[in-house]
Amino acid sequence: MNELLLIVVAYLIGSIPTSVWVSRSFFNIDIRDYGSGNAGASNTYRVLGSRWGSFVMIVDMLKGVVATSLYVLIPAYAEPGLHRTNFMLGLGLASVIGHIFPVWADFKGGKGVATLFGMALAMQPAVAACCVGVFLVALYLTRFVSLSSMLAGVSFMIFILFIFNEHEALYRIFAVIVALMIVLTHQKNIGRILKGTESKVPILKYRDRRRQKRGRH
Repeated sequence: MNELLLIVVAYLIGSIPTSVWVSRSFFNIDIRDYGSGNAGASNTYRVLGSRWGSFVMIVDMLKGVVATSLYVLIPAYAEPGLHRTNFMLGLGLASVIGHIFPVWADFKGGKGVATLFGMALAMQPAVAACCVGVFLVALYLTRFVSLSSMLAGVSFMIFILFIFNEHEALYRIFAVIVALMIVLTHQKNIGRILKGTESKVPILKYRDRRRQKRGRH
């Protein structure tokens, strides 16, 4: 019963629609009516700029961290082990589902990438830190949040399966599911990238302008 209650709490935490509340409170708009129509950090970067996009991304990651860490409220899960791993996965996935289908925002949320990484941060901090590094490097080079998210998701699987060589079967299965889910939920973004119509986030734009000017000379 305690576990079920915490699963529900994890879902409610994940349901906090950060980008929707930010767009309504500070810009008097619904972020889902602009850009890609997605209520996630990527679209917030695109529509509201890097400052609010970064804020939304951090909060959405924290949702995953906090929800996944709720296991500490039950003493039986104090010791590391398979039972705790299973429970943490359940809590984390509940928060991701909440982000995608938020009860506080008509069940129309984001793609869950940031919350997934928050979940990974709580379960595998070293792996998550490496994935954040991949994301930031990709973002610096391309300015595509969608592409950076996909590369980070695939790298999460590679890190778990090969680099860190995690032996727990459940982690390995979870890593594959994460990579597949992130790629599948970004199909439209892949299409726009291939067509050259995917929006870049408004960061490092001055760097790109300088490169364009040098290219003209």
